[in-house]
Amino acid sequence: MTTTAITNIASLVTNDPSLCADSPLGPIQDAAVVIEGDRVVWTGESSKAPATDNAVDAGGRAMIPGFVDSHSHLVFAGDRTEEFNARMSGRAYSAGGIRTTVAATRAATDEELAANVARYLAEALRQGTTTFETKSGYGLTVEDEARALRIAARHTEEVTYLGAHIVSPDYADDPAGYVDLVTGAMLDACAPYARWIDVFCEKGAFDGDQARAILTAGIAKGLHPRVHANQLGHGPGVQLAVELDAASADHCTHLTDADVDALAQGSTVATLLPGAEFSTRATWPDARRILDAGVTVALSTDCNPGSSFTSSMPFCIALAVRDMGMTPDEALWSATAGGAAALRRTDIGRIAPGARADLVLLDAPSHVHLAYRPGVPLVHAVWQRGERVV
Repeated sequence: MTTTAITNIASLVTNDPSLCADSPLGPIQDAAVVIEGDRVVWTGESSKAPATDNAVDAGGRAMIPGFVDSHSHLVFAGDRTEEFNARMSGRAYSAGGIRTTVAATRAATDEELAANVARYLAEALRQGTTTFETKSGYGLTVEDEARALRIAARHTEEVTYLGAHIVSPDYADDPAGYVDLVTGAMLDACAPYARWIDVFCEKGAFDGDQARAILTAGIAKGLHPRVHANQLGHGPGVQLAVELDAASADHCTHLTDADVDALAQGSTVATLLPGAEFSTRATWPDARRILDAGVTVALSTDCNPGSSFTSSMPFCIALAVRDMGMTPDEALWSATAGGAAALRRTDIGRIAPGARADLVLLDAPSHVHLAYRPGVPLVHAVWQRGERVV
């Protein structure tokens, strides 16, 4: 395999805490990175870079790990422009809006759904996202949920079965029957295509007992749990996630002291999704509170057509810094290494020997510009698995 050195990097974020006692970002100034195949094999000062087959001059730009978007809903059809417009005119968001997307997704062909996934992935890649998780949840029948996961699995290994997004409209008068379907025939059809199982544990979706039954059924099938938790109000989602050792509790907008303590004492990552609060004018999660408690935090886009129709991790970083109490360093770590932790991965979200060569070169001298210059397209180049793709 050929080797390539990327030199003249003004500031390299490695996310290797062993390199700097003062920062988990492990920064290296005037740095270089050497990649071989799809892996990073060396990092250090540019002047000490070993000889390689190829060389790339970074031009004094900053380099960061590729973003790890650990929560998205990309298999859908249609959009909800009218709902968004109405909400911005004063109507509150509720989980019921999902039904609109369910109808459009069921009516779409496989080709239309696949084209949408490819479109939004390309959009995210141009903005520096090199790893993403995505879910089903807009079909809510055995056939439609299974085909959503088949389509998703062509694009990522981080696929989540979310048959328990809301109670299917077909079971509006029989929620217990829908839970039986989600934990029975639907799970059997979907498990072969998924790594994860998720549930929307929220008023208007599934209560704590239903969520527990759904997640434990998935665990028995070899799927790993994650939970939509405490987005719209206080509830049992976070506690259930920690109890079942879920990889992540996602949203975490409304937390009691007991919820924060549980997250701090467990291994469940708190994934914050500021695009949802932005798009619904909801209360911002208090990132400062949970970070100060020692909770591991991830940032993600929650890209979906209803409550957070953005694929931009830089946008979410800017929101987290401006409105959620995070520092620029914390927000970047959470959008890279934090996302990797939420997927229980150690090969991504960092730039260190042995890690996958997912690299983002910024048109800026520092990663702080992601929050300092919100809305500006700062991604200059992207390497994914060692190949320059942007």
